[in-house]
Amino acid sequence: MYLAMASHFLLLGILAITCSLVLASDHSPLQDFCVADPNSPVLVNGFVCKDSKLVQANDFFFSGLHLPGNTSNAVGSRVTPVTVAQIPGLNTLGISIACVDYAPWGINPPHTHPHASEILTVLQGSLEVGFVTSNPENWLIIKVLQKGDVFVFPEGLVHFQRNVGYGNAVAIAALSSQNPGVITIANAVFGSKPDISTDLLTKAFQVDKNIIYQMQSRF
Repeated sequence: MYLAMASHFLLLGILAITCSLVLASDHSPLQDFCVADPNSPVLVNGFVCKDSKLVQANDFFFSGLHLPGNTSNAVGSRVTPVTVAQIPGLNTLGISIACVDYAPWGINPPHTHPHASEILTVLQGSLEVGFVTSNPENWLIIKVLQKGDVFVFPEGLVHFQRNVGYGNAVAIAALSSQNPGVITIANAVFGSKPDISTDLLTKAFQVDKNIIYQMQSRF
């Protein structure tokens, strides 16, 4: 009996140590910084570090978010991303931001960020924001935000914003990845290259095939 209990506690100890080691393998950087070297031929999950002796202040710098984005497009919004592609010094830091400009009644259409959660702050105007929970519930969580309000979109969930004011709106989004990625639902479904089978989309959306052809022609 005592031998069995000892074996049981030994197993629990091994599991505890294993869990500690797993938790210790964090994504936090192991040095002060790892400025991305996009020209390196080495392929890694992220970017290879630039030689620290060659790092400059501009590797941590971006200018331009004070400039209004051009919202003269079909959806009436413009996203200006500031990710590792714009600031190489973001490499391994797990953060990025974006500025979103909205024309009156413009939208940031339903999309997801496969690698990041998002926290959005309204700087100007009024925005209707929302996200949809995963299957099978598909609950719509929606709220109207005013200047100074903050809203969170959980990682991977479909979300959107719409300017519900009569003037321009501006928001800043902070994201929990140096490269959050973005999948705009309509573009992905109707604008894939090559096209997703029309028969498949007809059955998925339960509509006439001609509607699918029309939607694909728009993307």
